Amino acid sequence: MTETVIHRFATPDATAIAAADAGIERVLGLLAERDAVHIGVTGGTVGIRTLAMWALHAKRDEIDYSRVHFWWGDERFVAADSADRNFVQAQDALFQHIKVPQENLHAFPAAENGLTLAEATRTFAEHFAEVSPQIAFAYMGMGPDGHIASLFPGKQLPAAGIDVIAEPDSPKPPAERISLTFEALNRIDEIWFTVAGADKADAVEVAFSSEPDRLPVGRVHAATRNVWFIDEAAAAKL
Repeated sequence: MTETVIHRFATPDATAIAAADAGIERVLGLLAERDAVHIGVTGGTVGIRTLAMWALHAKRDEIDYSRVHFWWGDERFVAADSADRNFVQAQDALFQHIKVPQENLHAFPAAENGLTLAEATRTFAEHFAEVSPQIAFAYMGMGPDGHIASLFPGKQLPAAGIDVIAEPDSPKPPAERISLTFEALNRIDEIWFTVAGADKADAVEVAFSSEPDRLPVGRVHAATRNVWFIDEAAAAKL
C-alpha cells in the first residue's frame, strides 16, 4: 500500500524551497547507490519555483548531472521556443544554470516541422518504452480542478497498457498536449505533490476524501510513497 506523507508550509515560497532541498538531498543519496537517477519535474507556479530554488541551492553543483535524467509528466504541444512549454520554463529556471547533458533532458516533442500531435505522441511513446525509466521521484503539480499532468476531470480514462497519450482538447489552453497516463505515473517510486494556494483547497480535500478518484489527483498513487509539499492555504480543508 502506498504511504502518504504531508509536509505543510506557511507560504508557496517556503513550499518550493523545501521541495527543492528534499530533491537535491534525495538525488545525492541515490547517486551514492546507483549509476543513474531518473526524476520527474513539472510545470506550474510552484513546480517552476521549485526548480528555481534548486538552481539557487548551495549543494546544486555537488550533483553529477551526467548521471541524472529528467522527465516531464506532460507538455503543451506548441512551438519549441514557446513560453507555454514546461521545458522552456524549466530551462530558464534550472537547466541553464547546471551542467546537464541535453540527452539527459527527455522533453516531449514540440510542434515543429509539420509534426502532428499524433505523430509527436507516438514518437515520445516509443522513446519512453525504449528507455523504460524507473523514475525515483517526480514533482507533480495540481490544478484547481484537480487535474494532474494533462489528465483532466471528465475525460475518458486511457486504455490499459498505454503510457503516453495525446490530449487534443484541453479545457485549459493551449488545447493540444501530450501526457503520461495514470498507469505510467503510478509506476513512479514516489510522487511529490507541490501544491499551494487557496484555489487548490477543494481539490486537495477530495484527494484525501473517501472517494479520491472523483478527481484525477486522487487516481495518482506512487509505487511506494505520495509526498505532499503543501502550503497552509491549499491544506485549509484537511
